[in-house]
Amino acid sequence: MIKNKNIDHLKSIVSILPEEPGVYQFFDKNNTIIYVGKAKRLKRRVASYFNKVHDSAKTNIMVRKIVEIRHIVVESEEDALFLENNLIKKYQPRYNVLLKDDKSFPWICIKKENYPRVQVTRHLIKDGSEYFGPYTSVKMVKILMDMIQSLYQLRTCNLSLSEEGIRDNKFKVCLEFHIGNCKAPCVGKERKENYEQRIKDIRNILKGNIGSVTGQLREKMQELANEFKFEEAHIIKEKLELLSKYQSKSTIVNPSINNIDVYSIIDDENYAYVNFLKVVNGAIIQAHTIEMKKKLDERKEDLLSLAIAEIRQKIFSTAKEILIPFELDLPIQNVRFVVPQRGDKKKLLDLSQRNVKYYRLEKLKKGEKSLKQSHSDRILDKMRTDLRLKDTPIHIECFDNSNIQGTNPVASCVVFRNARPYKKDYRHFNIKTVIGANDFASMEEIIYRRYRRLLEENKSLPQLIVIDGGKGQLGAALNSLDKLKLRGKISVIGIAKKLEEIYFPGDPYPLYLDKNSETLKTIQYLRNEAHRFGITFHRQKRSKAFIGSELDKIEGIGPKSVQKLIQKFKSVENVKKASRSELESELGKSKALTVYKYFN
Repeated sequence: MIKNKNIDHLKSIVSILPEEPGVYQFFDKNNTIIYVGKAKRLKRRVASYFNKVHDSAKTNIMVRKIVEIRHIVVESEEDALFLENNLIKKYQPRYNVLLKDDKSFPWICIKKENYPRVQVTRHLIKDGSEYFGPYTSVKMVKILMDMIQSLYQLRTCNLSLSEEGIRDNKFKVCLEFHIGNCKAPCVGKERKENYEQRIKDIRNILKGNIGSVTGQLREKMQELANEFKFEEAHIIKEKLELLSKYQSKSTIVNPSINNIDVYSIIDDENYAYVNFLKVVNGAIIQAHTIEMKKKLDERKEDLLSLAIAEIRQKIFSTAKEILIPFELDLPIQNVRFVVPQRGDKKKLLDLSQRNVKYYRLEKLKKGEKSLKQSHSDRILDKMRTDLRLKDTPIHIECFDNSNIQGTNPVASCVVFRNARPYKKDYRHFNIKTVIGANDFASMEEIIYRRYRRLLEENKSLPQLIVIDGGKGQLGAALNSLDKLKLRGKISVIGIAKKLEEIYFPGDPYPLYLDKNSETLKTIQYLRNEAHRFGITFHRQKRSKAFIGSELDKIEGIGPKSVQKLIQKFKSVENVKKASRSELESELGKSKALTVYKYFN
């Protein structure tokens, strides 16, 4: 038995509970509701909490905290189910499943008025208007409204159209009439019976009875064609195609399956996900997935029951048949629960199960993404501490020089944001003011050029600059920052390759980080990426310089001709081996002869 200081008081309450359907509430010492439950027999269900030790540790902890029990008797299990759901949403008790779904869904409304408007709303007003939905997909509502407007050109104005006002010419046509979006019933340009027929068609479409609308349209199209009114017939044909396209997107089973709800569930240790589909005339007109946070190791059956109660209340479902993945003892009056084994209904259940699996997979992927983000935050915080930085180094730039025996000197700048490469901002530099191999002068030049440009363009500066090199390169970089008056505004470090020493400005002694340190690994990643990026550029430059040195010597052969030859033959060696006729096909007779003579 569970230990509880108030056990005698609680047992006395349980002893007088009725054996009838109802809802019970557990309160803690602060008079706060900590749990709400439903029961077919209140006394038996509530007593079960106190006469044994439960398998779930969370349930045992909850029972120890109970100091008061209250109950509400209802007429039926169905009433208990819906009351439990409403109380959970209202009080959100600590140990109840948390329904993560507080959306208000849109409805499509046919207003009760002369020449009714069709509008989207999230509020139901009892003014006699007709409401269709709610729609769990805003995208579906937009598709329907766009289709209705293009098919039927209804009025959208707020005018109170009375027959007297129309007769007395109180109204004027607006822009919507002139651009073909409205037929101007406000000035009598459209007969009322025609407008009402269109509203009737819209009502059928929103109910899912597209077949009756398409049948009428086909008859009308045939009549117009027989009367040789081909332009009007073509307009109706376009409407039929639009309806057909809408229907083909939603119909997945035979049209005889009408007004049923489909539910499926998948769960893990902490969450459950329930998918819902509504099918009318073989077409899915609503689809929605809710997420539930577990609190007491709840069973799938209990979770699905709660979800069905929540969704049926929210969308005002009147379906008499519900497809579910397993047997469920759920007392909803005049509703039949079916676990389909084969056929079109099984296909619908499978589709719902696929939807809920995809939903859970997307949630997990988003969770992994946020986990990666927290991983990078941890690295950046560690770098700030290890490198004694005043700001978190969200934006880091690393520089490297590249030359071989003083030829074609180049430099590279790689950019990291949130501890990851941001390749869009990588930059190459050709060294312009330095002759020969002078790494210090080259570093001074590129640092000056890089940050002068960022200042001129008013772009954000990094929090940290990493220089590939020791005290000499670091000092050269600092000279440029001094010229730009940026010393002290940006943190700068140098990393020497041999022992991976980290040098700081003005400090003769380097910092040695543990080889497994995330800070050191990130700096090494920056340095290696800058080296790779610089070497690639250097190789390209050397290759171009070699090609140019061979072909540019040929008098009468310009840069465009050189480019053509390299694109065709890929190398200078292949140009040398090319026959005269092959060269002519690229350069023409005169230039081909010049190249051929040069190499032969």
